[in-house]
Amino acid sequence: MKKKIVLILALLLIFNMGFIFIANYSIEKNAKNKTFYEFNQIEKNKVGLVLGTSKYLKNGQVNLYFKYRINATVELFENGKIDFVLVSGDNGNKNYDEPTDFKEELIKRGIPENRIFLDYAGFRTLDSVVRAKEIFDQVELTIISQKFHNERAIYLAEKNGIRAVGFNARDVSGRYGLKVQLREYLARTKVFLDIALGVKPKFLGEKIIIK
Repeated sequence: MKKKIVLILALLLIFNMGFIFIANYSIEKNAKNKTFYEFNQIEKNKVGLVLGTSKYLKNGQVNLYFKYRINATVELFENGKIDFVLVSGDNGNKNYDEPTDFKEELIKRGIPENRIFLDYAGFRTLDSVVRAKEIFDQVELTIISQKFHNERAIYLAEKNGIRAVGFNARDVSGRYGLKVQLREYLARTKVFLDIALGVKPKFLGEKIIIK
């Protein structure tokens, strides 16, 4: 009996590892030649979709993922590669507001307030991407995040009828960066489950025109 249980557990482990590998490979392959590090290599799109993250870490230090996404967004805007910025992030309670944190920083860096639109219901990457189409009426996007995140977002975008490219913000090294990368493997497997199950954003709502 114990041998059978061990065998079943081993088979489940092999299956799960195989699923993770296939999900990761498929998303990376799909994003080939669709993400860029240099602004002069990327096509212009009307809107750049910035994927939100917290401004500060638990220890009070500025989150480098936040800082580098700000830098990437400013670079695209200043070089005429996007006309508007759509910041999509989590505003789950009054004390946590990713979109507003991004907006305030982008304004400090010289992007006019009337060129910045906020999506407060970007709780997940899927929500951010689908809402960009369903609420903000965008079917062509430049997605702004780190490369691993852009690859997943592009896959989700294309599965929802959006033509997307990614502008890669600088990545984060060290232990914190490694933890995020490991979580990404699990997030990529969830992409396939969400697509298979037809998962929709937590909230939709009325259209918002970007102009």
